[in-house]
Amino acid sequence: MKRARVYTKTGDEGTTSLVGGYRVKKTNSRIEAYGTVDELSANLGLLASWMKDGDDKDLIIRTQRNLFTVCSNLATDKSKMEVAPSYRLDPAEIGILEEEIDAINANIPPQTTFILPGGSHEAAYAHVCRTVCRRAERRIFFLNESSPVDAEILQYMNRLSDYLFVLARKLNFIDGVREKIWKKPL
Repeated sequence: MKRARVYTKTGDEGTTSLVGGYRVKKTNSRIEAYGTVDELSANLGLLASWMKDGDDKDLIIRTQRNLFTVCSNLATDKSKMEVAPSYRLDPAEIGILEEEIDAINANIPPQTTFILPGGSHEAAYAHVCRTVCRRAERRIFFLNESSPVDAEILQYMNRLSDYLFVLARKLNFIDGVREKIWKKPL
């Protein structure tokens, strides 16, 4: 098997390729959108490395796979070519997140005030992932202003940040870590 070089030198002048070989500036809003989704996936990988094996970790890994699909979709300029069927996010994935959010909320104490990010190591990092997810969502909505993004992707990213919030709460609850609530300093 021949090894491909990691470096191509084609980006040295500030451009990169989209799906289909179309070159754009690295500052393009499309690159910013899928690059931030990739950053989220890397952060989720770190979160998963600290989690115990089980359903929660499995859903994080499933989410990483979905985010790869999202990146591929975002890396396709629909004005130049069709999105490959394998780059389309299954709308059922939104329902999976919603069901998990509902299940978690049914099994942890109700939220009565604003919560400060933190707690156990895993919960604190789930909050970091949530904030990166929110940034990715903003970048995708910005891209959507000039180049339409599939509704499933917009919905999925919004649900994912909600899921990461309740996952952080669940992880603290399981570990017996009391959440710090927001209070205005005196």
